[in-house]
Amino acid sequence: MTSTTFVAEPRMGKAQLIAACTIGNALEFYDFVIFSFFAGTIGALFFPAENATVQLMLSLATYGVGFVLRPLGGVVLGAYADRKGRKKATILTLFLMAVGTAMIGLLPTYAQIGPVAPFLIVVARLLQGFSAGGEVGASTTLLAEYAPKDERGFYGSWQLASQGLAVLAAAAFAVTINTVLPAPEVKAWGWRIPFLMGIFIVPIGLWLRSALRETHANEDDARTRGVSSLSLTFKQHMGKVVLGVMMIIGGTAANAIVVLYMSTYAVRQLHMPPKTALFAGLAAGLVTLVIAPIAGAVSDRIGRKPVAWVSYVLLAVTIYPAFLLLNANPTLPMLLGVVFFLGSLNAGGGATIIITLAEIFPAEVRATGMSLVYALGVAIFGGFGQFIVTWMIRVSGDPMAPAWYVVACCAATVLALFGIKEMSRRDLD
Repeated sequence: MTSTTFVAEPRMGKAQLIAACTIGNALEFYDFVIFSFFAGTIGALFFPAENATVQLMLSLATYGVGFVLRPLGGVVLGAYADRKGRKKATILTLFLMAVGTAMIGLLPTYAQIGPVAPFLIVVARLLQGFSAGGEVGASTTLLAEYAPKDERGFYGSWQLASQGLAVLAAAAFAVTINTVLPAPEVKAWGWRIPFLMGIFIVPIGLWLRSALRETHANEDDARTRGVSSLSLTFKQHMGKVVLGVMMIIGGTAANAIVVLYMSTYAVRQLHMPPKTALFAGLAAGLVTLVIAPIAGAVSDRIGRKPVAWVSYVLLAVTIYPAFLLLNANPTLPMLLGVVFFLGSLNAGGGATIIITLAEIFPAEVRATGMSLVYALGVAIFGGFGQFIVTWMIRVSGDPMAPAWYVVACCAATVLALFGIKEMSRRDLD
């Protein structure tokens, strides 16, 4: 395939282009983070159980179920994006995510409709997972193909930065609701507000994405019209899929623990008040929003691999001591310090990995390949990350279990980086 340079329409500036491509990813992450922050409340309302830990694990398992259909969504929607166009796929995923989010916000509880309630919330999570599986691949591909080759790292980093913004918004909602409303009101109806508010981003996203034009569609090019992107991915690019999954699991695990699970960990293991612990989410979102674009810009100048290597090696080496300090001194300043430090490393590595996944695949399979890699890595090591470490702590009695989990996943990412080529400043195929 010959490389093609795509530029944004004159009416669309850099900021609007980045917002258009990342807004769906932000909504997806917002939905998942809100569920994580209210996992205890949702567990109590939808999964009656005598043991609070079992109740929490059922809720976190439901959170993880949302990742089960990600690989299928990645395959189906990624192939759709390669064949029909990236823009069409991103509009479709935005609609699907909105439906899943609305379902959770409006569902009756177990006390109201019995066993149908947990079944329906699982269905909503599956729908969210299916749509999310195709969103990141299609939107990151679109972003990479619009971006100038010497700024792809900076452009692509906003996918992760948008996740930080989503975490900030979700944590801010959670803190506000838990501060303004008494606990009985939060449990009765207050937890629904953030889910319903998330729906309002959809019209903005559709408006922004309507101004984009397609960068590639297999059916519009005689050279790729007969190509099956899924078949080609498995036949010719399976090695890249395996390396891609390995590359992403370090950041996925760190994201699940440092960004999402830390609030739950602070409450359950460190016995901090829920309102105090939620500030960990605000810190994680802020540091991701700030550090990711910086790391992306640096990777445009010195390369993706050096930035990712340094980030994940340091993360693997320091996360255990950081958890030791936190358990020895379980205060809010220590909690925020640990989150800022570990979150910075995670944001630096993740920002470069996301764009690298889009760069290693050629145009005719780019959305399929990236969607499949991202969905598999996130589904296995991120979606069930919180459930796994909660189970590990319960079985072993070791509060350091989350650190060991992240160390193992970061080691896999560092190894995978040896197997890929440096792609910064190269034309896309």
